[in-house]
Amino acid sequence: MNDYNFDDPKFLFHDLLSLVERLHRRLLDVIKDQLDRAGLEDLNPVQALLVYNIGENEMTAGELKTRGYYQGSNVSYNLKKLVEMGYMRHERSDFDRRSVRISLTDEGYVVRDMVEKLYQNHLEEILADNLLSPEELKSLRRNLRNLERFWSDKLHFGM
Repeated sequence: MNDYNFDDPKFLFHDLLSLVERLHRRLLDVIKDQLDRAGLEDLNPVQALLVYNIGENEMTAGELKTRGYYQGSNVSYNLKKLVEMGYMRHERSDFDRRSVRISLTDEGYVVRDMVEKLYQNHLEEILADNLLSPEELKSLRRNLRNLERFWSDKLHFGM
């Protein structure tokens, strides 16, 4: 038997953590569906998000990590694959030959624009259907940022 106690902070916190994890997986599923509809079976949703997050910027893999978009070795792997597939270009920095700058190709911008349109359409539907108001979006963002900051502080300053 499941005990759902919506007055218990511990239950709410655990449920929230599970929900955030499920939301991320669901977002990847939605992006994968959109990629399939667009005939972009060579891309996975993580790679499409990477393309979207780079956008019009030119940066290094290290900058992607420090900005909090990605962690670990999968960044390097996915960047390499995106270059091989023609969605990104990379070139050595003139100032630091060890550093490689990455940016989108025209094909990369097609993917970036597709994800942006998907996000815009979903936002319009959410607002039109009154699932969330602009004020609720602000509040939700603030609360999630607070959690992110809490865990970042734990990592930087110790548990």
